[in-house]
Amino acid sequence: MKTRAKAIIKLTRWQEFLAFTTILTLLGGLTAHQVNNTPLDWKLIVVWVANLAAMAYAFMVNDIEDAPDDARDPNRISTNPVANLELSVPMAWLATISFGVLSAICYAVVGPRTFVVGIITLILAHLYSWKPVRLKAKPLIDIISHALMLSTLLYVAAFFAYEHDLSDLWMIVIVTFAASANGQLYNQVRDYEADRVAGLHNTASILGKTLTDRLATATIVTTGICLGIAILQGIFPLWLGGVLIAVTPIVFYLLRNSTHDMRGSETDDPMALFQRKALYIMNLTLLAWLIAVYV
Repeated sequence: MKTRAKAIIKLTRWQEFLAFTTILTLLGGLTAHQVNNTPLDWKLIVVWVANLAAMAYAFMVNDIEDAPDDARDPNRISTNPVANLELSVPMAWLATISFGVLSAICYAVVGPRTFVVGIITLILAHLYSWKPVRLKAKPLIDIISHALMLSTLLYVAAFFAYEHDLSDLWMIVIVTFAASANGQLYNQVRDYEADRVAGLHNTASILGKTLTDRLATATIVTTGICLGIAILQGIFPLWLGGVLIAVTPIVFYLLRNSTHDMRGSETDDPMALFQRKALYIMNLTLLAWLIAVYV
Protein backbone atom coordinates (compact mmCIF):
# COMPACT_ATOMS: atom_id res chain seq x y z
CA MET A 1 0.00 0.00 0.00
CA LYS A 2 2.79 2.42 0.92
CA THR A 3 4.65 1.59 -2.29
CA ARG A 4 1.50 2.18 -4.34
CA ALA A 5 0.86 5.52 -2.61
CA LYS A 6 4.42 6.62 -3.38
CA ALA A 7 3.96 5.65 -7.01
CA ILE A 8 0.72 7.67 -7.24
CA ILE A 9 2.41 10.71 -5.69
CA LYS A 10 5.25 10.28 -8.16
CA LEU A 11 2.75 10.08 -11.03
CA THR A 12 1.30 13.49 -10.08
CA ARG A 13 4.72 15.13 -10.65
CA TRP A 14 3.60 17.69 -8.06
CA GLN A 15 7.02 19.33 -7.78
CA GLU A 16 6.69 20.52 -11.37
CA PHE A 17 3.48 22.51 -10.89
CA LEU A 18 3.20 23.42 -7.19
CA ALA A 19 5.13 26.68 -7.54
CA PHE A 20 3.49 28.09 -10.66
CA THR A 21 -0.02 26.97 -9.63
CA THR A 22 0.38 28.76 -6.31
CA ILE A 23 1.57 31.91 -8.09
CA LEU A 24 -1.37 31.96 -10.50
CA THR A 25 -3.96 31.26 -7.80
CA LEU A 26 -2.60 33.98 -5.54
CA LEU A 27 -2.38 36.37 -8.48
CA GLY A 28 -6.03 35.74 -9.36
CA GLY A 29 -7.29 36.41 -5.86
CA LEU A 30 -5.01 39.36 -5.20
CA THR A 31 -5.78 41.19 -8.45
CA ALA A 32 -9.49 40.71 -7.75
CA HIS A 33 -8.88 42.32 -4.36
CA GLN A 34 -6.83 45.11 -5.93
CA VAL A 35 -9.51 46.01 -8.48
CA ASN A 36 -12.48 46.30 -6.11
CA ASN A 37 -10.98 45.84 -2.65
CA THR A 38 -12.79 42.50 -2.51
CA PRO A 39 -12.16 40.65 0.77
CA LEU A 40 -10.27 37.38 0.35
CA ASP A 41 -11.60 34.38 2.25
CA TRP A 42 -11.64 30.57 2.36
CA LYS A 43 -12.45 30.36 -1.34
CA LEU A 44 -8.84 31.21 -2.21
CA ILE A 45 -7.66 28.06 -0.43
CA VAL A 46 -10.34 25.89 -2.05
CA VAL A 47 -9.60 27.17 -5.58
CA TRP A 48 -5.89 26.60 -4.88
CA VAL A 49 -6.64 22.94 -4.04
CA ALA A 50 -8.85 22.72 -7.15
CA ASN A 51 -6.09 24.12 -9.36
CA LEU A 52 -3.48 21.80 -7.86
CA ALA A 53 -5.73 18.77 -8.37
CA ALA A 54 -6.42 19.84 -11.98
CA MET A 55 -2.69 20.09 -12.66
CA ALA A 56 -2.11 16.70 -11.07
CA TYR A 57 -4.80 15.33 -13.38
CA ALA A 58 -3.10 16.86 -16.42
CA PHE A 59 0.33 15.48 -15.58
CA MET A 60 -1.04 12.05 -14.66
CA VAL A 61 -2.97 11.67 -17.92
CA ASN A 62 0.17 12.71 -19.77
CA ASP A 63 2.34 10.06 -18.12
CA ILE A 64 -0.25 7.31 -18.55
CA GLU A 65 -0.62 8.06 -22.26
CA ASP A 66 3.14 8.49 -22.75
CA ALA A 67 4.07 5.35 -20.80
CA PRO A 68 4.78 3.15 -23.87
CA ASP A 69 7.14 5.79 -25.31
CA ASP A 70 8.75 6.56 -21.94
CA ALA A 71 9.39 2.84 -21.39
CA ARG A 72 11.77 2.94 -24.38
CA ASP A 73 13.52 6.12 -23.21
CA PRO A 74 16.25 5.51 -20.59
CA ASN A 75 16.03 9.16 -19.49
CA ARG A 76 12.28 9.08 -18.86
CA ILE A 77 11.43 5.57 -17.72
CA SER A 78 12.65 6.16 -14.17
CA THR A 79 10.36 9.17 -13.69
CA ASN A 80 7.20 7.54 -15.03
CA PRO A 81 5.78 4.94 -12.58
CA VAL A 82 3.46 3.52 -15.25
CA ALA A 83 6.31 3.06 -17.73
CA ASN A 84 8.53 1.29 -15.19
CA LEU A 85 5.61 -0.83 -13.89
CA GLU A 86 5.54 0.66 -10.38
CA LEU A 87 1.86 1.32 -11.04
CA SER A 88 -0.61 -0.59 -13.22
CA VAL A 89 -2.54 1.28 -15.89
CA PRO A 90 -5.98 0.64 -14.26
CA MET A 91 -4.72 1.82 -10.87
CA ALA A 92 -3.10 4.87 -12.47
CA TRP A 93 -6.38 5.80 -14.18
CA LEU A 94 -8.33 5.30 -10.94
CA ALA A 95 -5.99 7.66 -9.11
CA THR A 96 -6.09 10.15 -11.98
CA ILE A 97 -9.88 10.23 -12.12
CA SER A 98 -9.96 10.72 -8.34
CA PHE A 99 -7.88 13.88 -8.68
CA GLY A 100 -10.14 15.08 -11.48
CA VAL A 101 -13.27 14.55 -9.37
CA LEU A 102 -11.66 16.31 -6.39
CA SER A 103 -10.80 19.25 -8.60
CA ALA A 104 -14.31 19.51 -10.05
CA ILE A 105 -15.92 19.36 -6.60
CA CYS A 106 -13.65 22.11 -5.26
CA TYR A 107 -14.33 24.32 -8.29
CA ALA A 108 -18.09 23.80 -7.78
CA VAL A 109 -17.84 24.77 -4.10
CA VAL A 110 -16.17 28.06 -5.01
CA GLY A 111 -18.90 29.20 -7.40
CA PRO A 112 -20.51 28.72 -10.83
CA ARG A 113 -18.09 30.92 -12.82
CA THR A 114 -15.07 29.23 -11.31
CA PHE A 115 -16.71 25.83 -11.90
CA VAL A 116 -17.17 26.53 -15.64
CA VAL A 117 -13.54 27.65 -16.00
CA GLY A 118 -12.40 24.65 -13.97
CA ILE A 119 -14.29 22.16 -16.14
CA ILE A 120 -12.78 23.71 -19.27
CA THR A 121 -9.36 23.32 -17.64
CA LEU A 122 -9.99 19.64 -16.87
CA ILE A 123 -11.26 18.96 -20.41
CA LEU A 124 -8.14 20.53 -21.90
CA ALA A 125 -6.00 18.62 -19.38
CA HIS A 126 -7.47 15.38 -20.67
CA LEU A 127 -7.48 16.15 -24.39
CA TYR A 128 -3.95 17.54 -24.28
CA SER A 129 -2.38 14.07 -23.87
CA TRP A 130 -5.23 11.62 -24.60
CA LYS A 131 -4.14 9.76 -27.71
CA PRO A 132 -7.45 9.82 -29.65
CA VAL A 133 -7.17 13.65 -29.65
CA ARG A 134 -3.67 14.49 -28.37
CA LEU A 135 -3.68 18.28 -28.59
CA LYS A 136 0.02 18.35 -27.74
CA ALA A 137 0.75 16.72 -31.08
CA LYS A 138 -0.99 19.44 -33.10
CA PRO A 139 1.22 22.38 -34.11
CA LEU A 140 0.20 25.74 -32.62
CA ILE A 141 -2.79 24.14 -30.88
CA ASP A 142 -0.28 22.50 -28.55
CA ILE A 143 1.05 25.91 -27.45
CA ILE A 144 -2.40 27.50 -27.09
CA SER A 145 -3.92 24.61 -25.13
CA HIS A 146 -0.83 24.34 -22.90
CA ALA A 147 -0.84 28.06 -22.07
CA LEU A 148 -4.56 28.05 -21.29
CA MET A 149 -4.58 24.84 -19.28
CA LEU A 150 -1.42 25.35 -17.26
CA SER A 151 -1.63 29.09 -16.71
CA THR A 152 -4.32 31.47 -17.90
CA LEU A 153 -7.34 29.42 -16.82
CA LEU A 154 -5.82 28.83 -13.37
CA TYR A 155 -5.55 32.58 -12.93
CA VAL A 156 -9.07 33.20 -14.25
CA ALA A 157 -10.55 30.50 -11.99
CA ALA A 158 -9.09 32.19 -8.91
CA PHE A 159 -10.13 35.67 -10.11
CA PHE A 160 -13.70 34.50 -10.78
CA ALA A 161 -13.95 33.28 -7.20
CA TYR A 162 -14.30 36.96 -6.26
CA GLU A 163 -14.97 39.07 -9.36
CA HIS A 164 -16.41 38.57 -12.84
CA ASP A 165 -15.11 41.50 -14.90
CA LEU A 166 -11.64 41.02 -16.41
CA SER A 167 -11.84 44.11 -18.61
CA ASP A 168 -9.21 46.01 -16.59
CA LEU A 169 -6.85 43.05 -16.34
CA TRP A 170 -6.24 41.98 -19.92
CA MET A 171 -2.54 42.74 -19.58
CA ILE A 172 -2.32 40.21 -16.75
CA VAL A 173 -4.24 37.64 -18.80
CA ILE A 174 -1.76 38.10 -21.65
CA VAL A 175 1.16 37.86 -19.22
CA THR A 176 -0.05 34.51 -17.90
CA PHE A 177 -0.58 33.21 -21.43
CA ALA A 178 2.73 34.43 -22.87
CA ALA A 179 4.79 33.25 -19.89
CA SER A 180 3.29 29.76 -20.09
CA ALA A 181 3.72 29.64 -23.87
CA ASN A 182 7.38 30.45 -23.31
CA GLY A 183 7.70 27.52 -20.91
CA GLN A 184 6.17 25.12 -23.43
CA LEU A 185 8.34 26.39 -26.27
CA TYR A 186 11.39 26.00 -24.05
CA ASN A 187 10.33 22.43 -23.21
CA GLN A 188 9.89 21.60 -26.89
CA VAL A 189 13.37 22.87 -27.70
CA ARG A 190 14.82 20.91 -24.79
CA ASP A 191 12.95 17.69 -25.70
CA TYR A 192 13.30 18.16 -29.46
CA GLU A 193 15.20 14.95 -30.20
CA ALA A 194 13.19 12.76 -27.82
CA ASP A 195 9.90 14.07 -29.24
CA ARG A 196 11.08 13.38 -32.79
CA VAL A 197 11.92 9.78 -31.86
CA ALA A 198 8.47 9.44 -30.27
CA GLY A 199 6.88 10.77 -33.47
CA LEU A 200 5.34 13.79 -31.76
CA HIS A 201 4.42 16.38 -34.38
CA ASN A 202 4.31 19.52 -32.27
CA THR A 203 5.11 23.15 -33.04
CA ALA A 204 8.88 22.65 -32.74
CA SER A 205 8.80 19.72 -35.16
CA ILE A 206 7.30 22.03 -37.79
CA LEU A 207 9.24 25.22 -37.08
CA GLY A 208 12.56 23.62 -36.14
CA LYS A 209 14.67 24.36 -33.06
CA THR A 210 16.03 27.73 -34.18
CA LEU A 211 12.69 29.32 -35.07
CA THR A 212 11.02 27.82 -32.00
CA ASP A 213 13.75 29.32 -29.85
CA ARG A 214 13.15 32.73 -31.44
CA LEU A 215 9.42 32.40 -30.82
CA ALA A 216 10.18 31.63 -27.19
CA THR A 217 12.21 34.83 -26.99
CA ALA A 218 9.27 36.76 -28.47
CA THR A 219 6.96 35.45 -25.75
CA ILE A 220 9.43 36.62 -23.09
CA VAL A 221 9.47 40.10 -24.63
CA THR A 222 5.65 40.11 -24.76
CA THR A 223 5.48 39.07 -21.11
CA GLY A 224 7.83 41.88 -20.10
CA ILE A 225 5.98 44.56 -22.07
CA CYS A 226 2.53 43.56 -20.81
CA LEU A 227 3.77 43.26 -17.24
CA GLY A 228 5.24 46.75 -17.51
CA ILE A 229 1.91 48.11 -18.77
CA ALA A 230 0.09 46.38 -15.89
CA ILE A 231 2.44 47.99 -13.39
CA LEU A 232 1.84 51.43 -14.94
CA GLN A 233 -1.91 50.79 -14.73
CA GLY A 234 -1.57 50.39 -10.97
CA ILE A 235 -2.64 46.74 -10.88
CA PHE A 236 0.19 45.99 -8.46
CA PRO A 237 0.88 47.98 -5.26
CA LEU A 238 4.06 50.01 -5.73
CA TRP A 239 5.57 48.73 -2.48
CA LEU A 240 5.77 45.24 -4.02
CA GLY A 241 8.76 46.55 -5.96
CA GLY A 242 10.62 46.87 -2.68
CA VAL A 243 9.75 43.29 -1.75
CA LEU A 244 10.93 42.11 -5.15
CA ILE A 245 14.24 43.95 -4.75
CA ALA A 246 14.69 42.50 -1.26
CA VAL A 247 13.91 38.85 -1.98
CA THR A 248 15.71 38.53 -5.34
CA PRO A 249 19.30 38.57 -4.01
CA ILE A 250 18.29 36.33 -1.10
CA VAL A 251 16.84 33.68 -3.44
CA PHE A 252 19.80 33.86 -5.82
CA TYR A 253 22.20 33.48 -2.89
CA LEU A 254 20.36 30.54 -1.32
CA LEU A 255 20.11 28.74 -4.68
CA ARG A 256 23.56 29.73 -5.91
CA ASN A 257 24.79 26.12 -5.90
CA SER A 258 21.54 24.55 -7.08
CA THR A 259 21.79 22.38 -10.18
CA HIS A 260 18.14 21.26 -10.33
CA ASP A 261 15.40 22.52 -12.65
CA MET A 262 11.65 22.69 -12.02
CA ARG A 263 11.40 18.95 -12.61
CA GLY A 264 13.98 18.26 -9.94
CA SER A 265 16.35 17.00 -12.62
CA GLU A 266 20.04 17.81 -12.74
CA THR A 267 20.82 20.45 -15.35
CA ASP A 268 23.43 22.98 -16.37
CA ASP A 269 20.97 24.97 -18.51
CA PRO A 270 21.09 28.60 -17.28
CA MET A 271 17.48 29.26 -18.37
CA ALA A 272 16.15 26.25 -16.47
CA LEU A 273 18.04 27.29 -13.33
CA PHE A 274 16.80 30.88 -13.70
CA GLN A 275 13.18 29.73 -14.08
CA ARG A 276 13.36 27.94 -10.75
CA LYS A 277 14.74 31.02 -9.00
CA ALA A 278 12.12 33.23 -10.64
CA LEU A 279 9.30 31.01 -9.35
CA TYR A 280 10.61 31.26 -5.79
CA ILE A 281 10.89 35.05 -6.09
CA MET A 282 7.34 35.43 -7.44
CA ASN A 283 5.88 33.16 -4.75
CA LEU A 284 7.57 35.11 -1.97
CA THR A 285 6.52 38.45 -3.44
CA LEU A 286 2.87 37.42 -3.79
CA LEU A 287 2.90 35.87 -0.33
CA ALA A 288 4.03 39.22 1.06
CA TRP A 289 1.12 40.86 -0.80
CA LEU A 290 -1.32 38.32 0.64
CA ILE A 291 -0.05 38.91 4.17
CA ALA A 292 -0.38 42.67 3.68
CA VAL A 293 -4.03 42.22 2.63
CA TYR A 294 -4.83 40.52 5.93
CA VAL A 295 -2.64 42.83 8.07
